[in-house]
Amino acid sequence: MAMREVPLSDIQTLVGTELGVSDWLEITQDRVNRFADATGDHQWIHVDIERATKEIGGPIAHGYLIASLIPFLAKNIISYSGVSRGINYGSNKVRFTNMVRVGARIRMRAKMLSCEPRGPGLQVINEFTIEIENEERPACVAEVVSLIYPS
Repeated sequence: MAMREVPLSDIQTLVGTELGVSDWLEITQDRVNRFADATGDHQWIHVDIERATKEIGGPIAHGYLIASLIPFLAKNIISYSGVSRGINYGSNKVRFTNMVRVGARIRMRAKMLSCEPRGPGLQVINEFTIEIENEERPACVAEVVSLIYPS
């Protein structure tokens, strides 16, 4: 999909609208294993292919791995010109509503919930829904708070 570019001066017009949808990304066992190494979370449901296949039909990605992909998926949805920096300020809520099996493809849908002045910048709250290909329920729904500063 083509990334949408918007001047920062027009950001208020996006409140309440869908910003776009990312490209699909396959969740590989290598990515899951590297996340397990980085976090120390080597639970068998993620990294023991044989046991996971036998007991739950195959390994699944860590929920926090899926959430950690939000910035990666967002970068091909929208960008704002006239910005000096953007800072991840946190999340109001994150819900893992469906498991992502290794080999599945995910994509993210973004919606801007609010945009308010905060100091010299703007506080933006986006809802990110990470969808799983051919699944009705999404993998993750996160309300993410960012601070954006004009250049």
